Amino acid sequence: EVEVHPEKSLVLKLLRRIAAVIREVKPNVILTHPPVDYMEDHTNTCRLVVTAAFAHAMPNFRSIPSRPTADYDVTIYHSIPHTMRDPLCRLVVPESFVNVASVLAIKRAALSEHHSQQDWLVASQGMNSFLAKAESDARLVGRVSKKFEFAEGWRRHLHYGFSAMDVDPVRKALGKNYLMNKAYAQSLGRGG
Repeated sequence: EVEVHPEKSLVLKLLRRIAAVIREVKPNVILTHPPVDYMEDHTNTCRLVVTAAFAHAMPNFRSIPSRPTADYDVTIYHSIPHTMRDPLCRLVVPESFVNVASVLAIKRAALSEHHSQQDWLVASQGMNSFLAKAESDARLVGRVSKKFEFAEGWRRHLHYGFSAMDVDPVRKALGKNYLMNKAYAQSLGRGG
């Protein structure tokens, strides 16, 4: 019998639970944290979500609670890191921009309910208004887009194991509120 390290056992349990949610919901789009971010919990969340999503059609991976696998396309989008920088201060350029000007007030109201985050950011980083910071970050990303006043930046995960083809359902859904960064897309060989 193989002995499993307690931390690995906890990660496996988390993966099985997240996989169950993904299998039950069957999302075509998953929005998650960037693969590399200044906060390790963001990076770890990304790893868990991507791995659990990869298992959506994998019959030999058991979920908790047990949910049937399903073979369908899912596209994962990663947000860009806080302040568009990775932990080594390198600029992270978005593949696409989403216009958030019309929902900025709703986003602000939702964030204002996150009291524990506000308290923690004040205590740990001296960030006395993460609401103002979120708005200024959206303005920065909007400025980089050269089209939107306020925007979020996103990058798609490689489609292998998630969908049959390289698709961009958010682009299709958002229309004029979505802007592909043509230089980024061309650098990946995706066109624009």
